[in-house]
Formats: sequence, structure tokens, C-alpha cells
Amino acid sequence: MAEKQRIQAPYGMAGLVRYEETEESLIKLKPEHIVALAAALVVIEIVLFFFVK
Repeated sequence: MAEKQRIQAPYGMAGLVRYEETEESLIKLKPEHIVALAAALVVIEIVLFFFVK
């Protein structure tokens, strides 16, 4: 039987090269903070909808 020949892609094409971001943001927020902020906005909108006329 014939042996299978492995085809190798260049490292850049195979997704093996990682690029790090060098920019640092001044505002650092955790995902939990974003979820909490969105939940707080929903609660505020519900309160305003029912109690402000």
C-alpha cells in the first residue's frame, strides 16, 4: 500500500501564529461589569416605565 503523504501548511496559514495586542486601553472593564450595567439599565427602564407618567 502507498504511504499517505502529509501536507503541511505554513505556520501563518495554519493559524499557529499569535499576534498580541500592544495597545492598552485606559478603561479596563470585566465582562461581569458590563452585564451588571446592562441589568441595571433594564431595571431603571422598568421602574421609569411603571412609576413615571
